[in-house]
Amino acid sequence: MEPLSVIQKYYKEGTKLYNIYFTHVSQVTDKALSIARNHPELAVDVRFIEEAGMLHDIGIFQTNAPHIACQGSFPYICHGYLGRELLTVEGYPKHGLVCERHTGTGLSLETIINRKLPIPHRDMRPVSLEEKIICFADKFYSKSQLGKEKTVKKIRQNLSSHGWHQVEIFDEWCELFL
Repeated sequence: MEPLSVIQKYYKEGTKLYNIYFTHVSQVTDKALSIARNHPELAVDVRFIEEAGMLHDIGIFQTNAPHIACQGSFPYICHGYLGRELLTVEGYPKHGLVCERHTGTGLSLETIINRKLPIPHRDMRPVSLEEKIICFADKFYSKSQLGKEKTVKKIRQNLSSHGWHQVEIFDEWCELFL
């Protein structure tokens, strides 16, 4: 099954949720592909970035986030691991890792335990360059303010509320990808 078919299996075209989902993942994917094009020295898998970028938020429909038309039962923080589970079943386990590892600049096992997050106890930080690029690109776009790209300053402010280690990782990515 192609990535677009996976999206269409879980998101009904023409609905508010589909429009929010598709707009957001398209923006993130475009930014990630732009980074890949501007940095050929990174030698990343562009096709994977395109596919995984479009699928990175596939699990949001299972969450309870009415402001973005999600009517599921799980807390929003769960969308990453739920997306991983879904994509693994669909035959995209590597793409699923992107889902699980894109929250903030990634979530360490220590952070998950210390903050008592309702997600599995395992390291959820991006590992590959492709995962890092998609995670980085995702920081620039919100599902609640479609079409508007956030500034680096605004992203740093948002991340700082989750700890300075998040800002430090983001700053490293700025050096690498911008």
